[in-house]
Amino acid sequence: MGLTRSLIEAMAPDQSALSAASALLKPAKWPVRARADSLIWGECQGSGANPYRVVADTADHGSKCTCPSRKFPCKHALALMWMYVDNAAAFQPGSIPDWVNDWMGRRRKGAAAPVSTSNDAKSLDVAAATLEARPLDPLAEARRKAASGKRALETRRSVRSATEDLDLWIEDQFRTGLAGFLGELSERCRRIAARLVDAKAAALASRVDEMPSRLLTLPNDGRIDAAIRELGKLALLTRAWRAQPDDPELRREVINSESRDDVLNNADAPRVRSTWEVLGEQITTRRDGLISQSTWLLNTNGGPQRFALLLDFFPASAGRRGGAFVAGESIDAELAFYPACAPLRAVIAARQDAEPGDGAWPAADADPITAHAAQLMAAPWRVETPVLLSAGRLVPEGKLHWWRSDTGIVAPLRTAPPLLGMGAAIDNAFGLWDGARLSLVAARTNWGRLAFDA
Repeated sequence: MGLTRSLIEAMAPDQSALSAASALLKPAKWPVRARADSLIWGECQGSGANPYRVVADTADHGSKCTCPSRKFPCKHALALMWMYVDNAAAFQPGSIPDWVNDWMGRRRKGAAAPVSTSNDAKSLDVAAATLEARPLDPLAEARRKAASGKRALETRRSVRSATEDLDLWIEDQFRTGLAGFLGELSERCRRIAARLVDAKAAALASRVDEMPSRLLTLPNDGRIDAAIRELGKLALLTRAWRAQPDDPELRREVINSESRDDVLNNADAPRVRSTWEVLGEQITTRRDGLISQSTWLLNTNGGPQRFALLLDFFPASAGRRGGAFVAGESIDAELAFYPACAPLRAVIAARQDAEPGDGAWPAADADPITAHAAQLMAAPWRVETPVLLSAGRLVPEGKLHWWRSDTGIVAPLRTAPPLLGMGAAIDNAFGLWDGARLSLVAARTNWGRLAFDA
């Protein structure tokens, strides 16, 4: 039986899922919608940086989504099917991508979504009606704006006090000795981070709370120098925010980040349309119970070197989530960058299948240290700088492992990749340089393209 509105209503787990799906019916939220035979699939931009990949079979009504929702079908799958029923012509005929084929190969044919037997009234019309605009009460709107302005002022005062407290805390670490600080690293960082959270400096608190995970991965003899850099960058950040509390980049680093919709609706947000290669992905479990998923992109359309970072967070309790991208794949997309002195973080504004090309990387950085210095001049509080490396090799020396380029550039590695010592010749590599250690993310070698967990 083909998809119908009544079938979608029957498959929905509850009315709230339908209401949530109705909010996803805007074409702008779906940079990809395609079909082949009985399959429909798409990519839906959620609150995170990476789009959710959604597929459904219109013949037996099975579906799959990469979101962490425990509802089945989830709101993304319901929205995809809903849009198809309303306007099938909006789904472009296309070749079935690998991730859809993978789902087809693993599913049991006929394993459709169970039809709910709930007595709750479920209706697409009811779901759509919940989004109808209601006339605003002018007095209520004025009170709302006044209350919002008051909260913003209180937040600014609270955060200013918190940054001053953090400066005093940093001075105390130097005054009492960094050896003692490193000996109680987790406890001290956790205590000051809790105070920052209470003062509404959530982003700053997260950065302080994650400091132990960055320092403790280093050899013992490198931790004091790294602690000096970390504390110094924090001090620069707090002073910069107090000087320019309305700067969007500084607010992002100290208080919280804009939503995806805020970036897309911001006329000042830089936009770049290009063919991008997915360099690699970093997945990190944070101390606050969230998982950070970073996807690095590089433009490969022959223009100047440009990186982009798609950053997403989701609860660790949701389990490991499948990545929206595959390392090495190319996408043709328009990215909207978060406003910054040197824009790096971005969200996908529009996307379509990339045309086949040679996928050549731009010219490598002649000196990653110089590239890092240029980034620090624009934003001295940044922890790492993305860099392209020219041909070279990985070599062990003493207690460290090193990147050694054919041009004589050497840099110590934060961790040793698996191919170290196996004789692989590297043509190009991409990594993150923090001023003292290099973390490799991807490389093109005589063994083929490799991706690493940086």
